[in-house]
Amino acid sequence: MKPSRTQQWKACLRSLAVLPWIAFCFISPGRAQTATANDQSAYKLLQEMNSKYPGLLTDLGHLLGRLQNDIHYPAPRSESRMLALLPESTVIYAAIPNYGDAAHQAAEILRSEVKDRAALRNWIAQNPEWNKLEPTIEDSLEKFSQVQAYLGDEVAFYGSFAGKAPAFLAIAEVRKPGVQEFLEKTVRELSAKSKPGVRILMPQQLVESASKPGPGNPVKDELLVLVRPDFVVAASEMTALRNCNEQLERRGGKNAVASAFQERLGKEYASGTSTLAAADLHRLFAQQPPIAQPEMGTLQRNGFSDLQYLIWNRKSAEQETFSDAELSFAAPRRSAAAWLGNSRRLTTLDFVSPQATMSLTLVLRDPAQIFEEMRTMSGPNQNAFTSLAQFEQMLKVSLKGDILANLTGEATLELDAAGSRMPAWRVILGTKDSEHVRQTFDTLLAASPFAPQRFEREGVSYTSIEVPQGAGTSSELEARPAMKIVYAFSDGRLIFGSGSDTVAQAIRLHHNGESLEKSQTLLAHLPPGRGLEASGLFFHDPAALWSLELRRLSPELANAARQLLGQGAPSATIFYGDDKSIRVASRSTGMDVTTTLLVAAITIPNLLRSRMAANEASAVGSLRTINTAEVVYASAYPTLGFASKLSKLGPNRVAPDKPTAEHADLIDQSLAGENCTPDGWCIKSGYRFNLKGAGTSKPCIEYAVTATPTEANRTGMRSFCSTSDGIIRVKQGGPLTTPLAAAECKTWQPIQ
Repeated sequence: MKPSRTQQWKACLRSLAVLPWIAFCFISPGRAQTATANDQSAYKLLQEMNSKYPGLLTDLGHLLGRLQNDIHYPAPRSESRMLALLPESTVIYAAIPNYGDAAHQAAEILRSEVKDRAALRNWIAQNPEWNKLEPTIEDSLEKFSQVQAYLGDEVAFYGSFAGKAPAFLAIAEVRKPGVQEFLEKTVRELSAKSKPGVRILMPQQLVESASKPGPGNPVKDELLVLVRPDFVVAASEMTALRNCNEQLERRGGKNAVASAFQERLGKEYASGTSTLAAADLHRLFAQQPPIAQPEMGTLQRNGFSDLQYLIWNRKSAEQETFSDAELSFAAPRRSAAAWLGNSRRLTTLDFVSPQATMSLTLVLRDPAQIFEEMRTMSGPNQNAFTSLAQFEQMLKVSLKGDILANLTGEATLELDAAGSRMPAWRVILGTKDSEHVRQTFDTLLAASPFAPQRFEREGVSYTSIEVPQGAGTSSELEARPAMKIVYAFSDGRLIFGSGSDTVAQAIRLHHNGESLEKSQTLLAHLPPGRGLEASGLFFHDPAALWSLELRRLSPELANAARQLLGQGAPSATIFYGDDKSIRVASRSTGMDVTTTLLVAAITIPNLLRSRMAANEASAVGSLRTINTAEVVYASAYPTLGFASKLSKLGPNRVAPDKPTAEHADLIDQSLAGENCTPDGWCIKSGYRFNLKGAGTSKPCIEYAVTATPTEANRTGMRSFCSTSDGIIRVKQGGPLTTPLAAAECKTWQPIQ
């Protein structure tokens, strides 16, 4: 049944008002986490901290402030010996400074703050989890500082996908002797608590292991660390380590001729860098295995197969951080890769408030052309465009010809918290022919079921529309406030907003010269040497965004969080486009590495719970996959019935294209591959899986598949099982040591 004209109109207008909230979902930190009850834990934790431990948030805020302001980080580097060692096959490169001194300073600050801050000290003492964690953080920072004392000013990481498996290396210069003894001592200390998974090697041992393969070779997932007099090299694969060692023996590791990738990275070093990360995307795509090649067709159609390099350069100066990123193309940008327009003078910012919580401006190359390309990309699934065509035919208008073709492509979205639970919003669009767009809107509204209100203020005409929210009976609709959308045209701009005052304020800011565009608030936070000749700009106050999000739950909680986060400072990120690149530059007073590490450590318990939830969801999905594979297997081999173990459902490594009853190739190797033990347990995403056929008769008419955590309270807290009935069942508790029989599985509770 086709929707009525009224229903179509309501959906159309509601989609306009929901745009700011869609942006808020992506931009606001932690916004996505408010969707489920389980994700309220962070807010509950803050609430508990604020009420149960008075002064704690103030103490934590002071700690974070010291970590941000009192730590002296390494100066940016303008050259690198590591770059000269770049292996020819490298497609991924990253380099970080030696943070040893900064880690030591962070440990000292943490130690002194815990000693001097009573609320912080009492909170840690009264919470066993934090009481154990705090000294661990201090110890980890000190050990990190100690190992860094033996290394040079830079640690580099190389990645290659040219072989059968990805190869990664980490390399650093040796600053002083004794690194081998220190590493061996550390590994011994770790061995007393758990298996460290690290093996220290000398160059001679590489030669010996190559000539005498066997037990001395590394085991799976073992990190190999080569200690030379001049360099320390870490790798997870022996061949990559040997190749690196051989290169270091030749000409000190330097390449005879620098590659284009190397030369491009050299330019970044010349401009100064603290942290550098890059990928040779053109070669990376070429190195993809055959199974990934079909995806290249999508990249080709969307214009991203021409990608060349991705470069990210971050440097710190005093208490500020500057970042630059570049996505370059080997040919002029096209299709979706060209939707972001080339740089030009941004003008819609002249309608934005300097007190905006968030403002996002983008320049689209050609809105009408983008519409056509989206239609083409949708392929056979043209339902949305078919409905739109019916809507256009009914109202005798064209979205592309009457509206999109008359827009300049520049658009700004603004959110303003303004102390309320619900933020005010504005959308400002540049227009080529404002009068044509106005007439088109008048035509649309004349055919709509709504009664627009028109009024004039200070020489500007406004139109207001009220749209009922949701569906229901007349009495239910009356109980819910209608959603108000107001729009007006001013000086070649179309301004939508959440109320007449919101739209009027934008026009007033423009005429009075008090907008964000002209404010010192913005100009003081633009990246050095950058102006408003750009393809986009994202300006926001991180602390205000957090406060806005928390205010939705509790004004008191928002005020408490302010004690922790402080007032913050605005941050500006600018996008620049030209024919063959997209560049991004930002400037902020955000926290550096050690602060980030500390915050991450404090949230470890919540992160563990999130990881366990993800592992459990993955385990349930894997059981469904195995159940489906069993049905297919029994149909393909009726004389055998169900498969009695996972390997029978897995791939045939000897003849990949020829499935057999022993290797039916119905599930991938993550569930039935090299990670499976001789007794039939296979490991995936923190869970062990086992499939067991019931009885010895043929055909096999019953089976039981078991999924249990690999580590109690770390990878999962529940075990799962399923049988031929396809029902997935669950039981709370630690890891199982033996697989379940079908009868036992059926006694468990079906999963909800």
